Amino acid sequence: MAAPKDKKRQSGHSHNYSVGTTSTAYSLRPASTTQHREPSPPASTYFMNPDPDPYNDRPPVPTTDDAGAHFAYSTTLRRHPHDLALSPDTLPHFTLEDTRTTAQKIWHAIRYQQWSLLSQRDHADERHSKPPVETPAARYAYYTPQDALSHFRSSQTEGLSSGVVHGLRDRYGYNEFDVAAPEPLLLKFAKTIYESPLILLLLGSAVVSALMGNIDDAVSIGLAILIVLTVGFVQERRSEKSLEALNKLVPHHCHLVRDGRPAHLLANELVPGDIVTFSVGDRVPSDVRLLEAVDLEVDESSLTGETRAVSKSTNALTRGAHAAGLADRTCIAYMGTLVRNGRGTGLVVATGAQTEFGVIFAMMQDVEEKRTALQLSMDELAKRLSALSFGIIGVICVVGWIQGRPWLEMFTIGVSLAVAAIPEGLPIVTTVTLALGVLRMSHRKAIVKKLPSVEALGSVSVICSDKTGTLTKNEQTVTEAYAVDELVQVDAATTKLSSALRKTFEIGAICNNAFRNEEGNTVGQATDVALLNAALAIGVAEQRTTFVRTSEKPFNSEQKFMSVSGRSSPEAREVCYLKGSIEAVLERCKFYLVADDSTPAIDPSTRTLITARAESVASRGLRVIAMAYGFGSNGTAPMVFAGFAAMRDPPRPGVADSIAQLHQAGVQVIMITGDAEQTALAIAREIGLRVQPGTSSCLTGTALDSMSKSQLREAMGSVSVFARTTPRHKMAIVEALQSRGAVVAMTGDGVNDAPALKMADIGISMGKSGTDVAKEAADVILVDDNFGTILAAIEEGKGIFHNIQNFLSFQLSTAVAALSLITLSTFFRLSNPLNAMEILFINILMDGPPSQSLGVDPVDPAVMRRPPRGKDEEIITRRLLARVLFSACMIVFGTLFVYAYELSDGLSARDQTMTFTTFVFLDLVSALQNRGLSCGILHNRMLLTTVSASFCAQLGLIYVPFMQRIFQTQSLESRDLMHLLALAGASFSLHEVRRRYERRLNAEQATSTFTRVEELA
Repeated sequence: MAAPKDKKRQSGHSHNYSVGTTSTAYSLRPASTTQHREPSPPASTYFMNPDPDPYNDRPPVPTTDDAGAHFAYSTTLRRHPHDLALSPDTLPHFTLEDTRTTAQKIWHAIRYQQWSLLSQRDHADERHSKPPVETPAARYAYYTPQDALSHFRSSQTEGLSSGVVHGLRDRYGYNEFDVAAPEPLLLKFAKTIYESPLILLLLGSAVVSALMGNIDDAVSIGLAILIVLTVGFVQERRSEKSLEALNKLVPHHCHLVRDGRPAHLLANELVPGDIVTFSVGDRVPSDVRLLEAVDLEVDESSLTGETRAVSKSTNALTRGAHAAGLADRTCIAYMGTLVRNGRGTGLVVATGAQTEFGVIFAMMQDVEEKRTALQLSMDELAKRLSALSFGIIGVICVVGWIQGRPWLEMFTIGVSLAVAAIPEGLPIVTTVTLALGVLRMSHRKAIVKKLPSVEALGSVSVICSDKTGTLTKNEQTVTEAYAVDELVQVDAATTKLSSALRKTFEIGAICNNAFRNEEGNTVGQATDVALLNAALAIGVAEQRTTFVRTSEKPFNSEQKFMSVSGRSSPEAREVCYLKGSIEAVLERCKFYLVADDSTPAIDPSTRTLITARAESVASRGLRVIAMAYGFGSNGTAPMVFAGFAAMRDPPRPGVADSIAQLHQAGVQVIMITGDAEQTALAIAREIGLRVQPGTSSCLTGTALDSMSKSQLREAMGSVSVFARTTPRHKMAIVEALQSRGAVVAMTGDGVNDAPALKMADIGISMGKSGTDVAKEAADVILVDDNFGTILAAIEEGKGIFHNIQNFLSFQLSTAVAALSLITLSTFFRLSNPLNAMEILFINILMDGPPSQSLGVDPVDPAVMRRPPRGKDEEIITRRLLARVLFSACMIVFGTLFVYAYELSDGLSARDQTMTFTTFVFLDLVSALQNRGLSCGILHNRMLLTTVSASFCAQLGLIYVPFMQRIFQTQSLESRDLMHLLALAGASFSLHEVRRRYERRLNAEQATSTFTRVEELA
């Protein structure tokens, strides 16, 4: 979604590669952090003015049908046409040169991967130690309008001259950002191979098998690898397509003045020094120093997290001890923010990467992508299996040499054992289990962009959540209403109101410029929208259709009120309705409303009572809007105070319940916001965060700036709310938590959340309200913007991890049992209890349907009562290892018992069939008993079906003549079969004792976790 820089803006050489990490994969780019690509065409390539005269007021027109596909968020993220050449329609056009280039990229990626990771770590330390650089927006906030114009040699009325624009563009570039180009599909596919040690180990096994002449083994392993790569690749491509459907690619235009004439151009064409104008509904096209602000209010929630629209002015700031924060620069309007009220004119002071938006985007690009705990565990498992394989080869060869056996024979046996020790079905089952988890999550309104992210959610121990738009609705909502001596809570069920309160909402609806659009949404200034929605919700009829306005005074920051005058009918008296701040409205009132026929005078005690109640409501973070009315034009007669409405950005429904359940699961929830401290604490207490009395549980951005990394790390244990934060603060918070060993999930929807979303172990973005940049940085996207979906995602992640452990226990116990039998027979020079075809069938059981069925066990409801898995906790825990050894011992001891009994009179075909069938029956019991501890034997029907099918297949190997010849088996008598079934039943009973013991351990662990949670609460 980006445009590359022009060649003249690039540095470095095309052959000096480094590997940088993006949100999806590695990208090869020059060491200067910019990517060497063909120059990007200007925006005029895709859009043109409908009139030859560039100075017109009509929006540019697309030159092609797919012009909009090259643009995203405000057209500041522009993609070069060549980057879109990887669609299915263009794939067949790969040339030999394309393939050679891709191969070179893969080689460079492998060669420089380790060097790059070390380099990135060093650079990250340098970045975090450097003080923040003053941005143009921060610098020009202290300039007066005339000083800023003089600096850029511009004029408010004339703007820039067309003759200087090209020079400025050469100096500053286009008003857009750079992101890594999409990776070729071949490179993405190759990365799934060389980035996975387990896949590399399997490839090595396939090669060795082929060299030794075991073509069947080589083909089966190759098919296993192909299935793994295909399933994972297809599922991630599906997630990417779902993400693309959420993005709204709408080109952004702007109004500006050049050569003294108004023009309507793409925002990409802006340069510092341009004069731009904007009004209600426009997005600010770049960072601008305001030259004129008429009742201007800008919604900066996507950038600062501040819920309320910020009132802007042209007054320059005064330098103090601390630099002014984003929300404090009232004379600056930022790129991508939305004008809610009024109009303004500004001088462009920064474009592209120099804007505050660009600084955040650069921070996001610098963050290194992290591997999940499951990926790290699988890598470690692959290394251990490799060591085991080579160790077995060495031991077998040494023993064979001592026994005087031929070297080739020993090497063949050693390689066979090593290949048998590797559960080649493990990557398949893992990938399929994760893919099924992704599909289930999509049905629960969550899009997972990477397969391992599903399981990683289960190990999350801390959730850092943005307040605005995540925990709250990001819309002002009236929650309380007051008339003298009466305060009520307002919701959808509120219908019975006193005359004074009903009059209050009538005034709020009439003195209002919001309206319902064609889609049924209320549009307008946030306060007006809240009042109109509340009036409609409680049944106040729309009176503006019959009310004819004769005059209007718009709200401004000086008078702090809005008034309208008019008549409801030609015969009616003219009435003036007033709304505004409590101070401005009370100052104009001499009476207050009790009933339609009762309006007593406001005495000093009543005035004090009203003011005290308004201050009490405001101290809880609510915004107070007072209403009054009077007769005559613009309130020439004394005004009557009706009451006030209190509004705020309320919590999303269900958030408090979700947080309570997360706390019970041992997951800490931290709220991070750009709001004021008192507002943040009020919301935190309402949604059930662990907040101590006073402000000890809250840290502000200013306090964060004065703390060292070690001090912040220590403070994280007692803080659950962060207020007045910036994107840099959010990254510092995530880093401090990770340094304490926490697995951090970060939720957010704004541009300011993007760097922290990418830095966290799991980034979670909102699908409806989230910006394109936030979605791009996130690992998981909540389609319905419901915080409660996170709870379901964590439950799914924990369930998947336990399912992976279950089939891993089964696979490893089967491999250990088979290895033990073959190794013991080799050591003691006994006849092999299993022939090659029987071992192949056992491998099919180990890696086939029974094992894959263990991956679809239903989620254990008790899983949320267990503490989160530690970041460094291995997938093969002590308990899992004990389970593997128990299952393997049950198989080995049972098989050896039958083997030894049958061997007493020589090993015949029947005896080997008895031994083989014993192993299979005991292995099927192991599959059944390695299911989830709370999963009943009939709950996982797929497991029951596959085990039954395997049992029937084993009977077919024994009794079907054709199969007897292939597997060298012999029919067993019914008495033999009953003996083997009795042995399997005994094994089943012993497994049940083991399962009951494990359930007791889990119950004790859950009780301990719940006790700790209660102590913290």
